[in-house]
Amino acid sequence: MEGASSMKDHQLRALIQVAESGSIRAAARTMNLSQSALTKALRELEEDVGAELLQRSYRGIHFTAEGEALLARARLVQSTLERARAEIREMRGGAGAHVKVAITPLVSTAALPRVLAAFRKAQPMAELTFHEGLLVQALPGLIEGRIDFAIALAVAASLPYEIEFERLAEIDATAFVREDHPLSGVTDWRAAIDEEWALNLSPGSQSMNMLDWLATQGLPVPRRVLHCSSPFLLLELVRRNTLIGFAPSSLIADPQVSVGLRPLPLQPAPPCMTLGLLTLRGAPLGNAANKLADLFRRELAFSARGARPG
Repeated sequence: MEGASSMKDHQLRALIQVAESGSIRAAARTMNLSQSALTKALRELEEDVGAELLQRSYRGIHFTAEGEALLARARLVQSTLERARAEIREMRGGAGAHVKVAITPLVSTAALPRVLAAFRKAQPMAELTFHEGLLVQALPGLIEGRIDFAIALAVAASLPYEIEFERLAEIDATAFVREDHPLSGVTDWRAAIDEEWALNLSPGSQSMNMLDWLATQGLPVPRRVLHCSSPFLLLELVRRNTLIGFAPSSLIADPQVSVGLRPLPLQPAPPCMTLGLLTLRGAPLGNAANKLADLFRRELAFSARGARPG
């Protein structure tokens, strides 16, 4: 058929391996190919798509914009095929299901223990991989097929078209300090604004939502900020220093997580953010991943209602 692609699986695997190895020589060694064979596969791929994918210089291999675009899709194709193979093995009675999920820390302290126990009862042989569910890490993972789904805070309207978002719960957040902080009990934002804050300012985070909200309210924003992208490192920084942090209220209320910490009841309170299930549009979840997603839906729904099945 005119215009049909002759793109081959081994060509896509070669492209991915070059990205992961950093050079054609290392990629060829990993794939047990000669450099000439791997170079030929890449050249044929470039001819097929009609664009240069790699640029070679004394500094090494660099992907062009077209190469980066194809690389993301190639990773998704390979991941989708591997999921299909695993699902077929599972259907034929063998082990093989491997579910990869990105989860926000606020879920890991409450819903995850019960979800994990129920999942293990239903799928005792499935392999699980959990990643921290920061949006800046979860979105590339979904688009490239490296994770099955994510449970994360997000603003649906700001997500890429490729991502589907299913609302699960509304999550509020609070400023917090260590128990003996000089400002414990302060309720006015202006009284806390000159202190040093420890914030996760990754795109889509509750801290970014808080700063945007302060600006719209005409309130001053923190002048001194220690940037920290790890939620649990942030907790330790606040626990052991005179910093002000900002985190989901449920995290600060957790008796195991919040030892030595207390919320700072600043008023008015910022708006809630939506916790949701993020998946890749048009990519159905495998049986095991779908089971795990359903368990998260049920547990978070029960938590929101303050009830749990008997």
